[in-house]
Amino acid sequence: MRRAALAVAGLLVFLNLPFAGPAAAAAQQVMMQGYAFSPAALTVRVGDTVTWMQHDEAPHDVVTTSAPVAFRSPQLSAGQSWSYTFRQPGTYQYYCSVHPDMRASVTVLPAPTTAPPQPASSAPRTTPSRTAAAAVPVTTAPATSAPATTSAAAAAPAAPAAPATEPPPAVQQATAATPPTLDPMLLVAGLVTGIAVLCLLLLSSRRA
Repeated sequence: MRRAALAVAGLLVFLNLPFAGPAAAAAQQVMMQGYAFSPAALTVRVGDTVTWMQHDEAPHDVVTTSAPVAFRSPQLSAGQSWSYTFRQPGTYQYYCSVHPDMRASVTVLPAPTTAPPQPASSAPRTTPSRTAAAAVPVTTAPATSAPATTSAAAAAPAAPAAPATEPPPAVQQATAATPPTLDPMLLVAGLVTGIAVLCLLLLSSRRA
């Protein structure tokens, strides 16, 4: 029974561990073969690494002609490679200084950015009770005047007051637009807990 309890506890701890990690940077390759760069035009993002693979018998290199950040590789023999990680967006034009007809380019896009979700409470809130109260004109009259007392008594019910428990219409719309979501980890934890209780009951019934 002790082993079963330890196994269930270990499973619960494992379920609480985070599964998603940071996205790894992509790696691209450019072939130097047949006295040409392949592909001649490549599109990557900031943080990606490009590796040039040399397959020709003649030596080649990679030298920028127009780029946000200039770079130059050593001369590569057949079977050698050279890598470069792009840190700044822009268009990088390059060629082989040994064979100037070999030209290509790499377009580096900015890293993708994700905007944080806006909470439902960010919707503008309106207070109908205050607005309605401000719209009602307030008139003052001498205390000895009977008609003024009658008009003041009639004007008092005209100011609608919203119940304290009723949220403003804008808040109701925001609440209806965002249905409540249930964390899947809670469902998994409940299922595992139920299985553990069932195992403990089976073990107890066997001993009995």
